[in-house]
Amino acid sequence: MKLDSITVQLVLTIVEEGSISKAADKLNLAVAAASKRVTDLESQLGAKLFKRQPHGVKVTEAGDRLLAHIRQIDNLIGRLEGDAQALGHGRDGRIIIGAPKAAIIQFLAADIARLQAAYPQITLKILEENSKIVQQLLRDKVIDVGIYEKTSGFLDLPQFAYRQDRLVLVYSRPHFQFGAGPVGIDDILDLPIVSLGKGSAVLAAVERAYRSRGRAFPNNFSASGFDTMLALVRHGLGVGLMPPEVLRSFHPEAALGAAELEGDWHQRSYVLSCVEGQAQEQTLRNVVGELLKS
Repeated sequence: MKLDSITVQLVLTIVEEGSISKAADKLNLAVAAASKRVTDLESQLGAKLFKRQPHGVKVTEAGDRLLAHIRQIDNLIGRLEGDAQALGHGRDGRIIIGAPKAAIIQFLAADIARLQAAYPQITLKILEENSKIVQQLLRDKVIDVGIYEKTSGFLDLPQFAYRQDRLVLVYSRPHFQFGAGPVGIDDILDLPIVSLGKGSAVLAAVERAYRSRGRAFPNNFSASGFDTMLALVRHGLGVGLMPPEVLRSFHPEAALGAAELEGDWHQRSYVLSCVEGQAQEQTLRNVVGELLKS
């Protein structure tokens, strides 16, 4: 079967655009040539990837299953290009690391700086994703090293203890008031809570807290990042949850307060997993060893 990189990119772009003509335009291909590539690929696979509609295309059920393999091929092409470029510049290869924003801000950024000082010949690439997606990237062998919150783990891979942090309650002083002591779960259950989105360790922690009281978290305010969370909190739309080091990185104004939380539901542990066989063995070993030093 012939499957070149242009066809791979074309198929993935069609999925994004929902149209062969839009995908062709985006990739500077003639529409007729793009359509023929898709038809030829479907013929080779013996299955339809797309169902033609009056105003675009829709991925078929068979196509949805086969797209996972096409994405893996695209990832492998990307790895080949990146590794070849690194080796061409006299480096020992490239390691791709995935981690959530909180881990990057609090720990990983400093660890990467130390790692690059110790191994300047290694090229590093960092992908910021939530804990669930980091594991999916490990599973699909898109990344070599993944850091994620332990309780969200679903992969059958060895886990190495990396770091720990905790969440604090962040609120707008003009809109909410809390005492000097730690805030209990029952004190926040009826408050509007701004959480991160699906797959995040913050959302998982909040959902656990609600379940411990036999309730379901409504998740009315879902933010894509801590910066968005703070924007909503500033205007009194709800209270937020984030690690104190992450809050400090935004240089919060005096109108924003932070309160400690009771219990251990807000305590978090990050673990590190890696996938062998993609990167050079010794290079991967050096990177993992350095990240686990602290």
